[in-house]
Formats: sequence, C-alpha cells, structure tokens
Amino acid sequence: MRRPWSLALIGALVLVLILLSDTFFTVHQTRQALVLQFGNPVRVVREPGLQVKLPFIQQVEYFERRVLGYDAPAVELILGDQRRLVVDAFARYRIADALAFRQTAGSEAAFIGRLAPIMISALRNVLGETSLTDLLSKDRTALMARIRELTNAQVARFGVEVVDVRIKRADLPPENMEAVFRRMRAERLREANELRAQGNEIAQRIRARADREARVLIAEAERDAEKLRGEGDAEAIRIVSEVAERDPDFFAFYRSLQAYRKALDADSTSYVLSPESEFFRFFQQVAPERAAVGAGTPPRTP
Repeated sequence: MRRPWSLALIGALVLVLILLSDTFFTVHQTRQALVLQFGNPVRVVREPGLQVKLPFIQQVEYFERRVLGYDAPAVELILGDQRRLVVDAFARYRIADALAFRQTAGSEAAFIGRLAPIMISALRNVLGETSLTDLLSKDRTALMARIRELTNAQVARFGVEVVDVRIKRADLPPENMEAVFRRMRAERLREANELRAQGNEIAQRIRARADREARVLIAEAERDAEKLRGEGDAEAIRIVSEVAERDPDFFAFYRSLQAYRKALDADSTSYVLSPESEFFRFFQQVAPERAAVGAGTPPRTP
C-alpha cells in the first residue's frame, strides 16, 4: 500500500510539469509569436528560442516570418490603348507586424480575401494607363514597381509588406486574338512589301550604274582596239610598201600565192578561165620549166 506522502509528491511533480509546460514555449526561427492575455495582445516575440509566459493566463499565437505567396485570379483589363488583356499575376509578401495583422486581418485566410481586390485594383489603375507595347517592353519592371507601391499603400494597415508583384501571363481574350493576329500579319506584310520595294529600287540603281560603266568600258575598249588596229594596218602597209620597193617581182609572186591560197581552197577548186589569163601566169612559167628539167636542162629562176 502506497503511503500518502508519496501520492502527494507525485501529484506535486505532475502539477509542476504542467505549470512548466504551460510557462515555457518555443519560437522557431521561421515564425514570430504573439502573447495574448485573456484574448488581448500583450507582446510580440520575434526572437527565436525558449520564451516564458504566465501559465493558464496567457496564450500564444504564431505567425510566419517567411515570405508568403499569393496567386491572384486571372482578370480581364482594358489597357491604355483600349486593348483588352487577360492578366494573371502573383504577389510575394511578409507579415511585418504580427500585432497589427491580428487586429486588422485576424488570420492569413481572412487577409487573402482582402488582398485580392486590393491587388486587382492596383493592376487596373497602373495598366489602365499603359499600352500593350509598353507592357511588353523593358518598362515592364517599372510598371511592376508601381503596382507594388500601390498595393503596399493599401496593405500597410494590415501590418503586411508586399515584397514583389509580377505578371505570370498576359494574354489576349480568345475573341480578340484572331483579329489581332490578322492585323499583325497585315502589318508584317506591309513592312515586307516596303522592304522589297526599297530593295528593288536599290537594285535598279545598281544595275543602271553597272550598265553605264559597262558601256563606258566597252566604248573605251573598242576605241583602243580601233586605234591599235589602225596602227597595225599602217605598220603592215609600211612593211608591204618597203618589201615591194626592195623586190617587186618577189612581191608580185608572194601576192599571187596569197590569191591562190584563198581562191583554190578545199571546197571549190574548179574555175572557168583562159589558161593565158593573168591569174595563171605563174603556172605558165612553171610548165616549161618542168619540161626542161625532164630533158636534163636546169630550171631557170623566175
């Protein structure tokens, strides 16, 4: 049978353990704690580690210190150039003040319900003054910064800081996409036709310049050729005249041989001429000489 004092000791130990377990609490480095006393906030604990509170009187609520994410639903907007666009955006935020967050939002789920219209309103305000060209250009980063600033101005009372806002996707509505594609195709065809026309104009100028330079070169070449041909003909006449003066008989014989070569070619070797004609005078001289050689008489030189 157990003694009464041992039961009392066990009960005291159990009570001490319960008190200790409700007195100490641990704050993780990724979280922050809000100590409540009868439901009213008493203090905020941001330092990680072992902390102390009043047992049974005070309670602890934990909130994230890490960056949290929110994906906004896709919304259709009208841009500054009156084009409709379906925008799908997301935000990254952190709870900077746990006390203000609990007093205004209450919980993360309740805060998300309030963040959605605030973020969509910021998107409409900024993109409503922006054209599609600016949204797709390098100015997009500045636009995202303006959206973040507007969102921060609205959620600051919740003790929340928006770290970043980005657009995941920006698409045209399905009913407008085909019309936009047709317009873009027409613009590209117009640009292509302009480039082709400019190219044809440049090509025509190049061809005209090349033709003009070719005609000049050909004319100069023909001029030089005629000049050289004339000089050659003059030199040939001079040489022929000089040869004719030195030995007229040989010159006459040489000219007759040239005439024979042109007249008596392989295609036509038949002529109806008198044997005593001037054209055959050298043949008349060769025939008696051959007869003399056959009789033992040396041939004479013409």
